[in-house]
Amino acid sequence: MTQDLGPSSDLRRLELALQAAGLGEFQWDLERNTLLVSDRMAAITGFPAGDVSQVGDLMDLHAHPDDRERFRAYRTAAVQSGSAFDVRFRMIRPTDGATIWLRLAGAISRDAAGAAKRITGIVEDVSRHHLEEDTRQQLMSELDHRVKNVLAAVQALAQQTAKRTTSLEGFLSTFGGRLKAMASANELLTAARWRGAAIDHLAAAELGAIAPGQASWEGPELFLTPRAANALSLALHELATNAVKFGALSVEDGHVALRWSALPNGGFELVWTESGGPTVTPPARRGFGSTLLNQVTGRELNGETVVDYRPAGVRVRLLAGPQAMAERPDVVPEAPTVRVTETVATSRGPANLKGARVLIVEDAVLLALELETGLSEAGAQVVGPAYELEEALALLDQKIDAAVLDANLNGRSVTPVAELLRQRGIPFVFATGYGETGGAPGGFSAPVIRKPYDVTQVAAAVAELLAGR
Repeated sequence: MTQDLGPSSDLRRLELALQAAGLGEFQWDLERNTLLVSDRMAAITGFPAGDVSQVGDLMDLHAHPDDRERFRAYRTAAVQSGSAFDVRFRMIRPTDGATIWLRLAGAISRDAAGAAKRITGIVEDVSRHHLEEDTRQQLMSELDHRVKNVLAAVQALAQQTAKRTTSLEGFLSTFGGRLKAMASANELLTAARWRGAAIDHLAAAELGAIAPGQASWEGPELFLTPRAANALSLALHELATNAVKFGALSVEDGHVALRWSALPNGGFELVWTESGGPTVTPPARRGFGSTLLNQVTGRELNGETVVDYRPAGVRVRLLAGPQAMAERPDVVPEAPTVRVTETVATSRGPANLKGARVLIVEDAVLLALELETGLSEAGAQVVGPAYELEEALALLDQKIDAAVLDANLNGRSVTPVAELLRQRGIPFVFATGYGETGGAPGGFSAPVIRKPYDVTQVAAAVAELLAGR
């Protein structure tokens, strides 16, 4: 085997390295103002390969107008006193007129008197990096905008609910339900990358949990914009809550039928019909739910809502304009599954956890404190809370009857804790904000309660686990 040695092999290795890195090389003769352009640099910049004269003027000519003065100032400062040259700027490629981000980097050679003679270095197309950075900034701005909108909506929802409830218990129950409806819509929108949500998914998320077996929904596959999806989710929640308290869902034989269809103008019509419930009489006063249906939902959906208090059952007809509709997203999540654990608390009364030792693993301090208070009030002896993975693992040496686990602890999966609990036969429930449609995180066979939740739901789920042992 012959080993390739010598200057020619060094040059070949350098060329291969430059090619692999996507770099072009150059030598800029500052005295003659000429640039030796390699084939690779020519491919990147659109400059002709070989010796290019008047390179300073050439760079100025093709530098983006917004970056031209900055490039000139940097070049002047570097040539006067620098030892290295490294600048990024936009240039307009002469061959096709495309604007690219260019990086010029190299070493400045000087004579004995310190005068700059030449710059030898590389050129790199860094457009992709800048595009990714711009995209990242846009996403951060969009996220900031959405978070502020959500917080503003939650604040308004809390204020309106508080004005129309007379007790703390009533406020917490009503506000918590409305917040849950918003969270369900948000979960569906997130799964579809905020491109839209299907009406049947919104119906399944609300009615599937509140009234399994007593509700039916049917209609074509129609997708709503994020704004319209949130509005419809809240509307369905208000209708379902009212039906549970006063209407068809307050009795075992009652039924709710939800039907929707596309309209010729591009919008949709949705009809909510209750039957089999108590005799209906119009309400004496209008609450926030009625206001939401008649004003907010109509405006958000660019349509109108008509509520008919028929003696046989409430009938609501909702019309939406074409502005509420969205194209079918590239990614469509699976339809939500019925989460019976989320209705246990309201259907079976307060949970009894007297004497049970329950481990809490939750990285959000306020949520952990809320869980600790709620489980303690149900009679449990709380172990923890553990805020970090290592804390949770260390607590497993204690006697534990059941556990409540957040799926993610400051960016780390709770799987090691769940796996050890499973091996020891200790039941656990996930209380998480992750909207996984395929069941429990990590594929574990365990109940899942989605945030935001009522602590009584968590306590009821733990009680169900202990009762089944």
